[in-house]
Amino acid sequence: MANKEKLFTEFTAPTTQEWLDKIQVDLKGADFQKRLVWRTNEGFNVQPFYRREDLANLKTPDALPGEFPFVRGNKKDNNEWYVRQNIAVEDPKEANAKALDILNKGIDSLGFRIKGSDVSAEFIETLLKDIYCEIVDLNFRTCPRHALELAQIVDAYFTKKGFDKAKLSFTVGFDPIESILTKGKDMTELLAEGPKIVEALKDYPKAHVMTVHTETLNNAGAYIVQELGYALAWGNEYLQQLVDAGVDVDLAARQMKFYMGVSENYFMEIAKFRAARLLWAQIVKQYEPKDDASCKMTINATTSTYNQTLFDSYVNLLRSQTEAMSAALGGVHSMVVTPFDAPYEKATDFSERIARNQQLLIKEEAHFDRIVDASAGSYYIEHLTDALAQEGWKLFLKIEDEGGFLEACKKGIVQDDINATNVKRHGDAAKRKEFLLGTNQFPNFTEKSEGKRAVSACCCGTATNETCERPFKAIDTTRLAADFEDLRIHTEETKVPVAFMLTIGNLAMRQARAQFSCNFLACAGYKVIDNLGFKTVEEGVDAALEAKADIVVICSSDDEYAEYAIPAFKYLNGRAMFVVAGAPACMEDLKAAGIENFVHVKCNVLETLKEYNQKLGI
Repeated sequence: MANKEKLFTEFTAPTTQEWLDKIQVDLKGADFQKRLVWRTNEGFNVQPFYRREDLANLKTPDALPGEFPFVRGNKKDNNEWYVRQNIAVEDPKEANAKALDILNKGIDSLGFRIKGSDVSAEFIETLLKDIYCEIVDLNFRTCPRHALELAQIVDAYFTKKGFDKAKLSFTVGFDPIESILTKGKDMTELLAEGPKIVEALKDYPKAHVMTVHTETLNNAGAYIVQELGYALAWGNEYLQQLVDAGVDVDLAARQMKFYMGVSENYFMEIAKFRAARLLWAQIVKQYEPKDDASCKMTINATTSTYNQTLFDSYVNLLRSQTEAMSAALGGVHSMVVTPFDAPYEKATDFSERIARNQQLLIKEEAHFDRIVDASAGSYYIEHLTDALAQEGWKLFLKIEDEGGFLEACKKGIVQDDINATNVKRHGDAAKRKEFLLGTNQFPNFTEKSEGKRAVSACCCGTATNETCERPFKAIDTTRLAADFEDLRIHTEETKVPVAFMLTIGNLAMRQARAQFSCNFLACAGYKVIDNLGFKTVEEGVDAALEAKADIVVICSSDDEYAEYAIPAFKYLNGRAMFVVAGAPACMEDLKAAGIENFVHVKCNVLETLKEYNQKLGI
């Protein structure tokens, strides 16, 4: 018999208080709450460490996979999800050929976006030719006005082909409320079509009709708790309308599907999907379904476009990869990885292949599909799940008090909330309180746009200059990087100034400040020239002028600025813009001498760079 040795028995486990005492010693008098406790954008605090006792009052660790309330996922024995790719259908024959091609490259879920004017039996027949629908997850989306017609045509096609209805997994998406949010149009009259579509597809146990597209909110900058709370309220609005119309609650709940986005907050996104299933199960339970399985939440996750960038666009792969991992570990039904070039062009074969392979990598090589809810029991993620559930539930109740999600949309409450968050996040990005790698932090100094321009669309999602009628407010979907990209492209098209680092004095400080200043100014596309150091300010200014510098940035220590800054400024004598890197104690003295430009961590980077462009005549 093997010797069973209990490891670490000679060590006494420290208590939480002992850990806290040790941390206080290491902080050397600094405030624990300010230094180590993270106040999230979601409205709750995150501690620097968690222990077993932090889970003592939580119920989520006791849940089982595949069982109510499904916090640990809808499945018991695996974490499989559908690898989905969307196709905007212009020509059904071409779309069919593309679908057949990508089905041989790892895709097992297809999303077809069809124009309302194209909906016809012949169109669907051509689109689905040679696709074995019983083993592929199919998703159809069209104008809400044509959704019922599309559902009837799809039903007729499946019947004609003799497919087993019990095996068919598909969605005919119907979500008129999304049009209210994104276009500001009044689509309320179409809500009566929902029960008809559900009835048309009631014989398909794996069919979905009523869809909730909170990915729209995610791509407009919504915080995680906003997407979560509004998803619940949005879904409950549809569920209530179906039940009120006489649809059986089990059928109505079964045909619900949620399309959620995934942001870059890795652990919190995992927790979001767990909390969403938990809360949705509780909501459906109140309608008294006959089967607990009706309380399952079906989620398609799509990686965000909000944090994607035009410059340094390959960094988008890093963002979407961690987002895909969050969604997979969060236990979603299906997933779409947005191609890295989405901000500036129609996806190419290359970018689509990479997007597919990002999912296949975590499924086939990292085996994320093998283990159900791998994050279960993690003190941190269990805490996040509970905290998000509490905050999401508060938002859900707030919207219910407003008369439900539809009424909140009509009043503009949801739109105002999301747009306010978007404005705040753009402000945070401008101040580098929120980082975008390659955009407002560590930009590629030598990169040019090479003709790339952001894909633009009006509120209706079509490239047009016509004014859209908006009886209701609409959501603004401006990407987080857009302001910096516009500034950088403008600089590139007008004049690229040269910024010269006059490094002098303390070695460590001058190097650190030169690096900071180079990153700061390169955010606007400036050409930056760093240097190892100069013995005198005169030597540094002469070198800057020889390099035809438009900006001279003096980089030194705070103490040495009193010695170097004013002589350098006077010697430069207005032949270039003079900037001090930092906010030294002698700043007022420097300002009194005529120095007015400073770059430091408290600057609004975007506004400062716009100001510099203006001074340089750019």
